[in-house]
Amino acid sequence: MSAEFIIGLAGQAVYTVLKVSAPMLVLALAVGLLVSIFQATTQIQEQTLAFVPKIVMVLVALLLFGPWILTTLVEFTHGILDNLYKYIG
Repeated sequence: MSAEFIIGLAGQAVYTVLKVSAPMLVLALAVGLLVSIFQATTQIQEQTLAFVPKIVMVLVALLLFGPWILTTLVEFTHGILDNLYKYIG
């Protein structure tokens, strides 16, 4: 295994993590923005108001995107193990 291969593998790992976490992050960002706008317009400054909707939306995103996330991670792991098998065998 060369240094270029390891660097490429690390790049693929970072890309996979970003791709897998993107749905939850985008939904949490959107809900946080909506709650912040609501708090600003109503002048309610409750600190815990933003957390509950974000947690609920992240759980909903996990339920909706769970199969896709699992498939993406299994494909990435399969690629790593396939490359390892080619290197050893």
